[in-house]
Amino acid sequence: MTKQPENGSLRLIDGKECIFYDGYWIRYYPFPEDTLANRKHLIDGLTKRTFHHTEAGINTPGYRLEEARAAYERETVPARKRVNGAMLAGALFNRATDIFTIIVDLEGRGVQVGYDNPLMIECESCFREALELGKNVKHYSGEEGIDELWGEPLKAFTQPLAHLYQSRYLKIAQTMRDIDRVTDKMVTTFSDIEIFKAVVPLVTSYASASKLQIETMKSDPAFFQVWPAFIASREALEQFKPQNTLEEETDRPCQRFERGVKLITTGIALITYLSEARVPMPKTTQEFLDESDEFLAAWSK
Repeated sequence: MTKQPENGSLRLIDGKECIFYDGYWIRYYPFPEDTLANRKHLIDGLTKRTFHHTEAGINTPGYRLEEARAAYERETVPARKRVNGAMLAGALFNRATDIFTIIVDLEGRGVQVGYDNPLMIECESCFREALELGKNVKHYSGEEGIDELWGEPLKAFTQPLAHLYQSRYLKIAQTMRDIDRVTDKMVTTFSDIEIFKAVVPLVTSYASASKLQIETMKSDPAFFQVWPAFIASREALEQFKPQNTLEEETDRPCQRFERGVKLITTGIALITYLSEARVPMPKTTQEFLDESDEFLAAWSK
């Protein structure tokens, strides 16, 4: 039996430099030099990506922090308070990045700002409070929170960049594993159902393209091949339309057909969420796996 490589192992695979984490060889990018300027660039990118993948309306400007806090403290209806909490978390993130921008600008002008400086302390405090309130923030699908994604700007501020990039590779591997779990379940569910089995190769193709998309940075020239393949494979999958050849003596066969179509749509959406957010979504993934088992059991009957 071949021994599995250790996490962090590097290898050239088909001309692509890869790093190994938790069972997956992932496209490797060297860590940038650990400077305040590089941290700011990374935090800006992570913050933008975080807001891109979370629910609308929570990207509150940092200068409105006091308003957001007052509204959160004033609200008593739980459902509304959750949203106010998400809006406050957004304001705290933006306040932290505003402060960090000033710190980097001062460093560029020759002014050294130590970690014991009040600006640094305030910046970290905003990041930490935003992380604590992150439990109120949902993915834009409304399915679940994505705490792992929400916590990354804080990690970029507090951890060595090498540690942060290592944790990113771990998250990518875990996300790839969830995509494989969803894909395997869809293959198992639909392979033996005549009217649906043509979707199987489309699903496996999209899963492969999704994993390539996850590991590829937009600044990489390979992205010009990876992204079109990802979009084209999703479009092919979305265009799949099974023909309902079930006998319609009762409403039940038609309901089973519609449930199968809905399950395929849900699976496509979940693979998309995972591949674009690049973090696991354990609650949504498990719900899909359970729903697939229930569908197959009902179909078999």
